[in-house]
Amino acid sequence: MSEPRTDRHLVPALVYGALSTAIVSSLGMLLVPSIAEGLDVTVSTAQWTLTINLLVGAIATPVMGRISDGPHKKRLLLVSLFLILLGSVLAAIATNFALFLVGRALQGLTYGIVSVTIAMARRYVEPARVQSSISTLSVTVASGIGIGYPLTGVIAGETNFRMAFWFAALFVLSAILVVVRFVPVGPDERAPRHALDFPGATLLGLGLGALLLGISEGENWGWTSIETLATLTLAVVLLVFWVRVELRAPHPLINLRVLRAGDVVLANGTAIGLGMAMYIGLSVGSLVAQSPEDTGYGLGLPVLWAGFVMFPLSVGSLTANRLVRRIAHRIQLATLLPVGAGLMTVASFLLWFAHEQLWEVLLGMLLFGLGMGAAYAAMPALIERNVAVEELGSSVSFNQVLRTVGSSFGTAVTGALLAANMAPDGHSTEAGIDNSFALGALLCTAVLVALLANWVRSSAEKRALHRARRIG
Repeated sequence: MSEPRTDRHLVPALVYGALSTAIVSSLGMLLVPSIAEGLDVTVSTAQWTLTINLLVGAIATPVMGRISDGPHKKRLLLVSLFLILLGSVLAAIATNFALFLVGRALQGLTYGIVSVTIAMARRYVEPARVQSSISTLSVTVASGIGIGYPLTGVIAGETNFRMAFWFAALFVLSAILVVVRFVPVGPDERAPRHALDFPGATLLGLGLGALLLGISEGENWGWTSIETLATLTLAVVLLVFWVRVELRAPHPLINLRVLRAGDVVLANGTAIGLGMAMYIGLSVGSLVAQSPEDTGYGLGLPVLWAGFVMFPLSVGSLTANRLVRRIAHRIQLATLLPVGAGLMTVASFLLWFAHEQLWEVLLGMLLFGLGMGAAYAAMPALIERNVAVEELGSSVSFNQVLRTVGSSFGTAVTGALLAANMAPDGHSTEAGIDNSFALGALLCTAVLVALLANWVRSSAEKRALHRARRIG
């Protein structure tokens, strides 16, 4: 069989497909109040639109990552996009909250799209462009969120939340057409053909689902309640059992032995820490933008303009990605992780101590974008360099899952801090905002210190090895 044709349109087509993740993600926390009002539910109930989306994403991402290592990459991408399209339409036409949740659940498949596109880039893009293509795809979500939030704000502000979901549906439909036209037709004859590890997929899905459910609902149930403790205990048991099953499986869902490589451990550890810090900065920054001015910290922006607060995030991440592509051959990828963490640390401290003016929040988001662009470009490239082609999809998807888990922890902890510092009018006090920003800054600092310590250790080992070779 002839080799599938690749051309200059492939990477832009994959990036466009991955942008659907950012567009759908922008339908999250910004629209919760509008969804609650439009479907006649409480704001706390409307938060389930975020929770169900996250749960499905955590379960689907590793499964999609493993399937993308197989021969049917394009089929997987198209089926996933079609289900996301269906979910967007259901959410747009939903006449009750239950049907709306079904739509949001289907949209959760967007979390796995990036790992699928990265596996396709590794397979079809010429070797000289693989690393830069993977870096670009990795920061697509961060860059796209900075564009998606303003669009969501404009559409929802001028019309209603349903039109924002119709816009997402139209975008996903256009992504399907682009993928059909420009992505190589399968199957991939080089890919291994192994049966899916259903026991591993089931255990990981249930374990991650229980973990994220416990974290997401811990604030509502009570952190010491029977429901929370039982759910988190069940998650630990399932995940421990999953590790044992994966280590014995001939073709595991995720090859845990591959993940022990130093650079892969570095990328995955950074994914958890920065994912948590990133969500704290973005969610609390969005809250500051929309809160009334009489809270003492709020900027009082309507939803129409609040989304534009995220735009500098897109500018920063795109700029960082272009710089990374230019200097990637001159600098070690592992060095980009502390650089990215350092920029995010500066952004976190800026937001902690200065968020009373709009320009301060915008500058913080710009620095966040620069840091995210550098760090997120390095993570999958480090993984790609250390794993075999047939393991790339599952390894990158696991990194995506860890980012999601980190973001979920950030959601839960921030929610608890804000709930513990609630004013009588239902808005958080300034202490709650400051404490949340402080937590994000401390998390970024901890990640940065760990990365710098690793960099110093690695540099010392290389110098010692170099001296040993000279003496020898």
